[in-house]
Amino acid sequence: MKNYKELLKENRAWIEETFKKVDKKLSRVAVRSRDKLVDGVGEDGVTHKSINPLAWTSGFFGGMNVLMYEYTKNEDYLLTAKRSEELLDVALANYEALYHDVGFMWHILSGALYRITGDESSKRRNLFAASALMSRYVLSGNFIRAWNDNSSKGWAQRPVKDWSIIDCMMNLPLLYWASDYIGDDRFKQVAMAHADMTLEQHIRPDGSVNHIIEHDRETGECVECIGGQGIAPDSSWSRGQSWAVYGFALSYIHTGEKRYLDAAKRVANYFIANVCDDWIPRIDFRAPSTPVYYDTTSAMCAACGMLELAKALPENEGGMYANAAINMMKAVSERFGDFDPETDVMISHGSVRYPVPGVYDEKQAGVHIPIIYAEYYFVEALLKLLGSDFLAW
Repeated sequence: MKNYKELLKENRAWIEETFKKVDKKLSRVAVRSRDKLVDGVGEDGVTHKSINPLAWTSGFFGGMNVLMYEYTKNEDYLLTAKRSEELLDVALANYEALYHDVGFMWHILSGALYRITGDESSKRRNLFAASALMSRYVLSGNFIRAWNDNSSKGWAQRPVKDWSIIDCMMNLPLLYWASDYIGDDRFKQVAMAHADMTLEQHIRPDGSVNHIIEHDRETGECVECIGGQGIAPDSSWSRGQSWAVYGFALSYIHTGEKRYLDAAKRVANYFIANVCDDWIPRIDFRAPSTPVYYDTTSAMCAACGMLELAKALPENEGGMYANAAINMMKAVSERFGDFDPETDVMISHGSVRYPVPGVYDEKQAGVHIPIIYAEYYFVEALLKLLGSDFLAW
């Protein structure tokens, strides 16, 4: 296996050429979609649609523009990112409707903007989001509760109680940042307590991941593993795997705790062992081989995590992760990439969840559709390969 530096050198032409196409396209999309909070596309299949500011995905389009501005210094990207902040203020003013995904919504947007520009309004937004996330911590159980008691999830066909989900690992960097910024480790303590709970209860011995766990509120012990967006409670939802790969890599970066690095490697090893020869993960690694349901979002998030692993590990060990990341990026861009500057969509074939008979058909499950965070993570991974040392998380 080639090491990380050798892989970068070998793939340099592809990396640079791909970025030129991405920049050419996104510089136009940034202007066309400036007044939208973007998730997918409308009925025409190519034009961005606006989403509810309270949607957990509402920060990704602005966050992607932050990444592009930081690297290119093109002011169009900055203007679009700042407009996204303004549009998200509707959600910021609705505290009771917020949930654990405030890191996705603000940290990669306002938090990143503050670190780049020093804008005080961006800092205030991010600090508010950090406080909202910390307020969800259940002290007796050592976990951050995902959703509110009065909410319910139709796909689960049951009310939400004291649930934690693997996705929350990606929101913890918001808490690490808050502790660093104010010089008080309270936020970091909560983040690490949740990460330790996740390591104990969400990560299985073989490196696969439980998506959702219902906890005993007093002890924090697992009451039940709940089927989420995979095919079954004991299955292996690939995007959940990617949240864990990148999430634990980030907790290692922010804390230096080796147990988080080891966890990221274990989950990444499982991911690499189960991704198919075409390097595009299926929605669920334990689903039947047919029909084939892809999920480009899991590929791109996992690629970001694996590239951070490649940087954190000795060169020869890190090469395995860099190789997997690059192969997934190439496969997704070649099969499902659209770099036409006249269309809004750049990456297709993301999937929200596995279609379960009697619950969700393919359309209801959001199978093989454009999803903005596939594009966000593709851009982030590409910038890592280009040598950018800016970490939005």
